[in-house]
Amino acid sequence: MSGGLLAAVRDLPPESTQQAVGYPSLFLLVSLGALVPVVPTGAIVSSAAVVAFHQSSPFSLLYVFLVASAAAFLGDLALYWLGQRQVRSRNGSRWLGALRSRVTPDRLAHAQERLDSHQVSVLVLSRLVPAGRIPVMLACLLARMPLRRFARGDAAACLAWAATYQLIGILGGSLFPEPWQGVVAAVGLTLLVSAVPAAWRRLRGGGRDALRHEDA
Repeated sequence: MSGGLLAAVRDLPPESTQQAVGYPSLFLLVSLGALVPVVPTGAIVSSAAVVAFHQSSPFSLLYVFLVASAAAFLGDLALYWLGQRQVRSRNGSRWLGALRSRVTPDRLAHAQERLDSHQVSVLVLSRLVPAGRIPVMLACLLARMPLRRFARGDAAACLAWAATYQLIGILGGSLFPEPWQGVVAAVGLTLLVSAVPAAWRRLRGGGRDALRHEDA
């Protein structure tokens, strides 16, 4: 019995094995990344899209898109629900404190201003702009936006986010003949995209500091 099972596992096609392991792993990593914002979920989705691009199944890319967007959506809802509980709590909570610690007062104020005038579009853009999700989510929590309203805007945001990073993966997969080469290219590109806004903020901050010193 056990020998037949081992033989069956060995005889599984490589693509079947990749799909059996890959989709649950993709779901877990993306949902975890939504809860713990240090996980590079964009690079994970792009890498999964590269692997799917090189598979023969016509639905592989569709499955990556559906799994990634669903995982991001559920992770966002879980984080928002936890934040809501602590906004209502007198003692606060470590989840809300962790969110606050990742957002500067200037970025929070900017997110609150944009949220007042463009709620749904701000939620969509917050997922597409690297490091933009947490400031907008915190602004929604402080504005006491209901979970249902947040979910409506976040659903569109997660779909757009998954499509964007999947396109990066497809681009990497189409440029290189081997999947591992496309994965390296896709990860490098997503990390570069993530680093650009942070570098721009540092440059702007340094420029403002220099102007203050000159004025003084």
